[in-house]
Amino acid sequence: MLIALNIYKISALLILRRADIFLLPCPFKYLFGLDCPGCGFQRSVVALLSGDLTTSLELYPATIPFLVSLMAGLGAWLFKFNQEAKWLKAMYFFTGFVIVISYIYKMLFQHVH
Repeated sequence: MLIALNIYKISALLILRRADIFLLPCPFKYLFGLDCPGCGFQRSVVALLSGDLTTSLELYPATIPFLVSLMAGLGAWLFKFNQEAKWLKAMYFFTGFVIVISYIYKMLFQHVH
């Protein structure tokens, strides 16, 4: 059993190291030559899964709030909680705020990744 778990860990690490070949290109960036508000999210998630929190936050600061909001929203929907709850709306608002502020910062200072 322990050998099987180690094999899964090793294969997961190998997949994460080569995950960049599976990332989708941004159509907005392709068409207009500018980053969209979501550019960097995929690489940020890969960095987060690899355990590199600093790189993840540098690539896309809204990754963690977005993932937490997504899990909370899915949990509320799945377990039939109040989907109109103020705490859930506050999480969505905070996530949107972080996305907008980080996008403005990226556009103003031409943060290239």
